[in-house]
Amino acid sequence: MAGITVRTATLREGLRLPYAEVGAGAPVVFVHGWGDTWRAFEPVLRQLPAGLHAYAFTQRGHGDADRPADGYTPAALADDLIAFLDSVGLGRAVLVGGSSGGVQARIAAARHPDRVAGLVLLGVPATLADKPAARAVRELVRELRDPVGREFAEAFSSGLTGGGVEPEFLAAMVAESLKAPARVWRDTMLGLLDTDLRATLDRITVPTLVVWGDRDQLLPRSDQQVILDAVPGSRLVVHQGAGHLLYWERPGDVARDIGGFVRSVA
Repeated sequence: MAGITVRTATLREGLRLPYAEVGAGAPVVFVHGWGDTWRAFEPVLRQLPAGLHAYAFTQRGHGDADRPADGYTPAALADDLIAFLDSVGLGRAVLVGGSSGGVQARIAAARHPDRVAGLVLLGVPATLADKPAARAVRELVRELRDPVGREFAEAFSSGLTGGGVEPEFLAAMVAESLKAPARVWRDTMLGLLDTDLRATLDRITVPTLVVWGDRDQLLPRSDQQVILDAVPGSRLVVHQGAGHLLYWERPGDVARDIGGFVRSVA
């Protein structure tokens, strides 16, 4: 696929969000998770098959995006997602959500099915209410202060992989995450944990692909089954030996999953 171009989208009220764009064809929009930026998808973007026009944007507060004082709940971030589609002139697109970014994507799909051609959920939680790790993170972020420590970001990123991530890429992602101030880490996570995530699975009618690594230490297979049971016609792809951030570990495989899914719903 051709080289990645980085641009800036201006949303409502002048909110500026960097985004990467690559390829031509069916539109696909990538939504990153907590603490990440568009660069979390760079390995996948570089291996996408022909026939896809991919966009990956950095959400408010993260990376080099603008940092307004509020708007960090999943519902507010889902509004940003639809505003991003408007900004770049997309009437309808497949949404690809990585980790918590899939929550915003599925809220957008439920609220605006006319704008969403399909959903790909990459290691996305059905719920966090029953996850001990989520409760521990809640306590950590409540105490988080600037400057956010590298050890915190490194522990978060490296602890969610099953291995196989290039050290240089992992270091780059930690550096990207450290651009966000403590209040963004805190408000985004607390917004996520205070949302009834199971309820965000209601009213999703678009085609949905669930992609999961069987070495995911955060989300068990039973969690993904909740999504499959809630979303009519959804199907599961399992990557053996991959962890939670499987799109970092298996970018080529995930790119093929996405390409195949987009062809099936085009």
